[in-house]
Amino acid sequence: MHIADMTMFYAPASGGVRTYLDAKHRRLRQYPGVQHSLLIPGNVYRQHDGIYQIPTPPLPFAKGYRFPIRRTPWRNVLRALQPDVIEVGDPYLTAWAALDAGRRQDVPVIGFYHSDLPLLVRNRIGSWLDTNLDAYVARLYGNFDRVLAPSRVMADKLCRLGVRNVYVQPLGVDLDAFRPELRDTDLKRQLGLEESVRLLVFAGRGSREKNLPVLLECVQHLGKGYHLLLVGSDMPTRVPHNVSVINHFCPLGEVARLMASSDALLHAGDQETFGLVVLEAMASGIPVVAVRAGALAEIIPSHCGRLCRPNDGKAMATAVRELFEDDARLIGEQARQHVEAQHAWDAVIAGLLAHYHAVLGSTAFEAVVHG
Repeated sequence: MHIADMTMFYAPASGGVRTYLDAKHRRLRQYPGVQHSLLIPGNVYRQHDGIYQIPTPPLPFAKGYRFPIRRTPWRNVLRALQPDVIEVGDPYLTAWAALDAGRRQDVPVIGFYHSDLPLLVRNRIGSWLDTNLDAYVARLYGNFDRVLAPSRVMADKLCRLGVRNVYVQPLGVDLDAFRPELRDTDLKRQLGLEESVRLLVFAGRGSREKNLPVLLECVQHLGKGYHLLLVGSDMPTRVPHNVSVINHFCPLGEVARLMASSDALLHAGDQETFGLVVLEAMASGIPVVAVRAGALAEIIPSHCGRLCRPNDGKAMATAVRELFEDDARLIGEQARQHVEAQHAWDAVIAGLLAHYHAVLGSTAFEAVVHG
């Protein structure tokens, strides 16, 4: 079986989609009889180790992202590759190029709805395009042979728009890259903190939907004895005295060390489509305090952390205190055990292969269709 993935959501500092595709590419190469090709934007045409860069103009001020404006180069590569199934991971021109190629080559095309397009646009420019965007998403994803969503909340949104044949396919976490053994017992000293201080962490982009002001309000309520470490690009610079900021993109190994060396992850984002950083924290052996909204409510069981009311720093502070009144270290150990059982990449790949076999009609596939 030859699987071709394509997306524009692939840049040097990109997040969950690239993590998913890189993990998938590495693991599928270990399966006998499976070939995986990955088509991504680049500055020139280049091919190496099954990864094909398609010349694509850069988006201004977009931190390395590129936006395809022509379908033909993507279709041409697909025609040369002759895959058995195509998966596309964004709702833009590459999606239409994949559908064109699928029709011309008579191969099934799967759409993975990684990001909530109407919500993303609403956050950036307002709600005046809502109706048109909903209709666009319904029309686009109605063309795919199968639609995958990383969480039930995303699948529900697609179903409400009238999209059918939607399946929930959770993502995974690299259990070797993120693990408790990376804990650096010297980190608190490096930050100028006493060992008794509870070190909280958030890692990711400082974009508006992450609701970082809620985290800052939370640690203000917590006060002495708690400290928050913000890790990632576009972080706030004016912060309370009990907040430290690493305001740049950090490589995976450094993020993993900081995660494992902290006492809990805080996450105030209420629009997450999946929440990969939560799984990374849990794999690192630390508990999570997050808001009861978006996909976070479905990927954080009660024995792995605490959920609180969205957009309420005081409620989050109460949840943090309750976490440490319990055995937070035990909860972190349970979090690691949970992701080992539910979110190992090998289990995710097995699920994906079942979807591919199903659309190819090559094996029986039993799953709960979501709509």
